[in-house]
Amino acid sequence: MTFSEQDGSYPRPLLRRAQWQSLDGQWGFAFDDAEQGRAERWYEPARAAAFTREITVPFPPEAPASGIGERGFHPVVWYRRQVPHALLAGHHDGSARVLVHFGAVDFRADVWCDGQHVAGHVGGQSPFTADVTDALSSEAEEHVIVVRAEDDPHDLEQPRGKQDRQERPHWIFYERTSGIWQSVWSETVPAQHIADVAWTPNVAASSVHAEIALARTPSPGLTIEVAITFGETVLATESADAADRTTAFDVRVPVLRAANERDRLLWSPERPVLVDVHVLLRDASGAVIDDVRSYLGFRTVTASGGAFLLNDRPYHLHAVLNQGYRPETHLATTGSEELRAEVELAKAMGFNTVRMHQKAEDPRFLYWADRLGLLVWSETAAAYRFSARAVTLLTNEWVQLVRRYRSHPSVVAWVPINESWGVEEIATDPAQQHFARSLAELTRALDPSRPVLSNEGWEHVDSDILGVHDYAKRPAVLRQRYGSQRGMARLREGRRGAAGRNLSVTATQRRAVASGGVPVMLTEFGGISMAPKRAGWGYATVQSEEEFAERLRRLFDAVRASPFLAGFCYTQFRDTGLETNGLLRADGSPKVPLATIREIVTGR
Repeated sequence: MTFSEQDGSYPRPLLRRAQWQSLDGQWGFAFDDAEQGRAERWYEPARAAAFTREITVPFPPEAPASGIGERGFHPVVWYRRQVPHALLAGHHDGSARVLVHFGAVDFRADVWCDGQHVAGHVGGQSPFTADVTDALSSEAEEHVIVVRAEDDPHDLEQPRGKQDRQERPHWIFYERTSGIWQSVWSETVPAQHIADVAWTPNVAASSVHAEIALARTPSPGLTIEVAITFGETVLATESADAADRTTAFDVRVPVLRAANERDRLLWSPERPVLVDVHVLLRDASGAVIDDVRSYLGFRTVTASGGAFLLNDRPYHLHAVLNQGYRPETHLATTGSEELRAEVELAKAMGFNTVRMHQKAEDPRFLYWADRLGLLVWSETAAAYRFSARAVTLLTNEWVQLVRRYRSHPSVVAWVPINESWGVEEIATDPAQQHFARSLAELTRALDPSRPVLSNEGWEHVDSDILGVHDYAKRPAVLRQRYGSQRGMARLREGRRGAAGRNLSVTATQRRAVASGGVPVMLTEFGGISMAPKRAGWGYATVQSEEEFAERLRRLFDAVRASPFLAGFCYTQFRDTGLETNGLLRADGSPKVPLATIREIVTGR
């Protein structure tokens, strides 16, 4: 299956197998407010009576689409599903492994199969896998999978982003998303199989750096083969001995040496060219053990000389902030078509970039961003309190997220911290500065191919891009701050920005910005609310479509007029909870015609 033959439904688009089974749909469900489920052994197959309700997975119980729709405090929830043996393990040949994958479970999860504990995971936005093989009985006609999810809304050290810790949403926070909120699926794989793939194109060296992770330490004689194709044309093939759990090697792509051929293959929002990757794992006799499909995009991303460079050319980012929140499903999504439509809407409005905010989005969104051509700034949910435990929780999850998303060509920047959330004293506390710096450096170690922002919006300590948040209501103020030498000089000196916080809080960061090498972007502005008939919140409020369009036009004209900014990000894509400052209403309909928004965003 090539990338173009995907319909976007496969939950892990960068590592696909032909045979898989969705386990989304109806599950048994129970709240466990008294936390008695473990003691009463709800995970045992005979305890079906404890699950008195039904929920539609992967929608969280707080969301209407789940069929539960209860928004109160329920820190512990349980799920139960009976799965026919033929569906779960129909391809099991006695030596294979049966895996159940979870896209995301918020926040702490335990999984049982037929009463045996098979997996535990901590992290509300990262994926994990349960190997259920040893719990299965071949005589059983069906198997019981049970999930316990714990999500304490009052735990301020837990990364939770903008999920409200109050019972009802207030201000800029929105409804909670607990438990399973991304797809669940199963597949049968060989005992030794490919567990992960990662691709880092090196266009200058005419190669792709490949990292192939195996499920277990390889036996002698295993080899990995990689073939890269563009349509019917084979661009490259390479093989390597599997000497360890992870095998890294370079795949030479000779066609990239020719300028005309290279330009034809480069990925960009205007020409989102993708190539297919086929990976085979062979044993010592040459027989194929495992066979997976992937894809990649040839492109380079750097931030230097005061500019954002895509494929070594200055590229001005026209971004929109997207919280990935939907009224009926909360942080979850109804599926591929909805995600594709959101990418198409952003492009139709004239944006070439989306900044995912306080959320690690479903990988299928990134598939459509890859395929249709939309740059993505990848962020994660923040904690509210700084502590050793908070550092551990965020760091562990961030490592998993970088690994999950690093091969998507659409992802062009990493944002582990936003607006000093979870590091409120970063301006004066060396420990918090060290944490932000260490996250930036850790990200570069995991992926040296993209810019990193150590603290988006203000109080930067080690950022490759100086992101600035400024919700000035008057266009003249934006012109003065970002369109004049004097205004930009103040920014480059790290002085207080519009939020009253210094933009740079370390001497190293101030020197890097002052040298002119670090590009400056207005990464949050606007926030205009149009709420003539109901209460809403925004940084400015208008009462009509005409006033909305005119205010938008004047703000965008002021920002686009700056010869110094390397990009901008408008707040925001869609109305979210009490924030009625979207270009779209909560239902996804535009507040003014899309053609009008596009003309305002692009200036043409």
